Amino acid sequence: MDWVEYRLPIMRVANQHAIQYPAPRNMNFWYMFGFLATIVLVNQIVTGVWLTMSYTPTAEEAFASVEYIMRDVEYGYILRYMHSTGASAFFIVIYMHMFRGMIYGSYQKPRELLWLFGMFIYLALMAEAFMGYVLPWGQMSYWGAQVIVSLFSAIPVIGPDLVIWIQGDYVISGATLNRFFALHVIALPLVIVILVFLHIVALHEVGSNNPDGTDVKRKKGSLKEDEKTKYKIHEYYTKKYDIIGDVVPFFPHIVLKDLVGFCFFLLAFCYIMFFNPEMGGYFLEHPNFEIANPLKTPTHIFPVWYFTPFYAILKAVPHKLGGVIAMFAAIIMLALLPWIDRGKVKSWRYRCGLHTWNLLTFAAVFIFLGYLGGTPQEAWKITASQIATIMYFGFFVLLFIYSKNERTMPVPARITE
Repeated sequence: MDWVEYRLPIMRVANQHAIQYPAPRNMNFWYMFGFLATIVLVNQIVTGVWLTMSYTPTAEEAFASVEYIMRDVEYGYILRYMHSTGASAFFIVIYMHMFRGMIYGSYQKPRELLWLFGMFIYLALMAEAFMGYVLPWGQMSYWGAQVIVSLFSAIPVIGPDLVIWIQGDYVISGATLNRFFALHVIALPLVIVILVFLHIVALHEVGSNNPDGTDVKRKKGSLKEDEKTKYKIHEYYTKKYDIIGDVVPFFPHIVLKDLVGFCFFLLAFCYIMFFNPEMGGYFLEHPNFEIANPLKTPTHIFPVWYFTPFYAILKAVPHKLGGVIAMFAAIIMLALLPWIDRGKVKSWRYRCGLHTWNLLTFAAVFIFLGYLGGTPQEAWKITASQIATIMYFGFFVLLFIYSKNERTMPVPARITE
């Protein structure tokens, strides 16, 4: 090991970014979702590689190759269900991870770039999930691609040409499937892995936030000896700062907490995978068990559940271009959260009651939009979508207004139990 370490500093990097990484000791269950997202990413990459070994990316054979994987490939059905369940699990843990960042102010200074990298990962995941959604070449895959790709035609001047360029043909066809396969298997996973790496590097440069929003680093020489951490922390983190004794090494303290959460996650994941992989049509849509037919339109067309909040915003605006703008604006507003929130206090524990209610209302509205976008359209749902869309953007407007002069409680100088 010494021979390897001299030439490739594996243990030094492991100590610096994992084993001896200083983590706040008051991290609660909200902080396990980042760890779970990493686990699910590994699952998606590994199962995806195995699935590509038996998948054929052509319009004539794609659907049949999925059936071949399910029926004839040894353990193929497990690999396919691990991948399909993992896709939904990915977005569940990502949404929880993002909400944790919002309630504890993990996007505020000096973590703005960390938040932006997270949003880029989210966008890349949405693109990756959409491309993968098309690959089974079932009815909903085909018509879902038809609807989503056609949105780009609303862009003035370049829209129609852009649609043809994305499709690789004048209609959704085998050429579209082939390029989506290339993006889903090679390009986007590479982008996601690079962004995750940058996300972790940015996190370890500024340090992890905690439920109190208290900084665990002070300038070198600013702490008394008895206030400094008693644990062994890597010199990378101590050369510029003194680390307050409110941190613990990531291993084993935080790792053991994460493993407890992982056990519960694995129970739920395995139950769904083995007993209810379709989840009533939310994880695997019923029309997708029928081969794509350009001459037969499904009764109701809507995307997978993790896209439905933004789909509801799209449908809430009568004008097509306006709907596309509103949909993308909904994501951009989330990315701009570090500059929209002008408050000085991070955690909602010490912010005003209005902020707590604003956050909880935003979460409820997001879930409600997901319901509206994932069910057949009715007159009252259109009206409800419009009201919910106004409330969605209202969260950011209201936050920008009250956060500047918000009445807050004193933030403790040290982490509380």
